[in-house]
Amino acid sequence: MQFFDTHAHIGLIYDDPIEQFRVIQQAKQAGVTRIISINNNLHDFKKEYAVLKSQKNIFHAVGVGPSEVTAPGDDWVKIIEDSVSLPNVVAIGETGLDYCKQYGDKRRQIELFIAQLELAQKHNLPVIIHNRDAGRDIFEILQDRLPERGAIFHCYSENAEYAKMCLDAGMNVYFSFAGNLTYRNARNLHETVFALKEMNALDHVLIETESPFMIPSEFREKKRTMPKMLSSTAKFLADMVEMDLEVLANQLWKNSCKIFGLPEE
Repeated sequence: MQFFDTHAHIGLIYDDPIEQFRVIQQAKQAGVTRIISINNNLHDFKKEYAVLKSQKNIFHAVGVGPSEVTAPGDDWVKIIEDSVSLPNVVAIGETGLDYCKQYGDKRRQIELFIAQLELAQKHNLPVIIHNRDAGRDIFEILQDRLPERGAIFHCYSENAEYAKMCLDAGMNVYFSFAGNLTYRNARNLHETVFALKEMNALDHVLIETESPFMIPSEFREKKRTMPKMLSSTAKFLADMVEMDLEVLANQLWKNSCKIFGLPEE
């Protein structure tokens, strides 16, 4: 049984490359055999890619998050375009909208998001979406600009109706659940999972650790989330949808490989 962590900020767990390699090895030992390395800015992407490029089971997304909207860099488009041809770069992101922290202004956030959706379409890549209190605007933008390869709502935070609305609109989108799915008060996430099961849409579900954030309830005494903890979220999800863990793990693996265009073997 193997797991695919679709969103982990390895560089935020530890800055030391030796510690990062240890994190990756511990993940492998726990059955997490593929990880998408995520960064919020291009400086960190270049730094992490240089460290992790020798790790064949680590894949990368490149993009500019909404937190960087005021200073993405003059050459940010060129850096992304140069980076998407690198080995193991499989997505644009994370990008999106964040109206909670109010980074810059909404107009500039939207411009930055749309530009990266267009890059994803141009380079035939999926996009990883960061969404905080911006669901309505993101939905409206995706109606016209969703890349053909699709999008991932990472660390899904909307409700069941939003997920239904996206699928009913025919959007090629996936819903990725992190450790907060295991929280007793995460009713919106639980209802979303039940709704997706009822819609026979579990083939649109992914899991992630969002390391080092979103610690699963099983590990609440820990200071940071690690990719090796991913199975805790998988087990919780399997119980919710009343599926054998191995069967669900296989489905999640297939889903992850499909959206990132990777072979299942």
